[in-house]
Amino acid sequence: MEETLTYTEQQIKLARIAKAMGHPARIMILELLSQQSCCYSGDMAEDLPIARSTLSQHLKELKDSGLIQGELTPPRIKYCLNLENWELARKMYNDLFKSKLCNKC
Repeated sequence: MEETLTYTEQQIKLARIAKAMGHPARIMILELLSQQSCCYSGDMAEDLPIARSTLSQHLKELKDSGLIQGELTPPRIKYCLNLENWELARKMYNDLFKSKLCNKC
């Protein structure tokens, strides 16, 4: 008989964040947003070497994970880092590895 795994809410959240950060274009977007308070998606399209439709998909993934937030200011969308969720992500990663990291391993 097969056992059913039950994941904690924290494991699910951390996996979602890790997945959202699992593409180099998304890392580029995060780096760009970390250098300024906010940025319009149209401006990002000019700064990044990806198509607007691809940028839109990456922004959606980052927003769905909670790492960034968007504010609709017609006809544009302004994005910025979600600092509260970044602090939560940092804490979850620290908690995950704090007891497992050692100098002898």
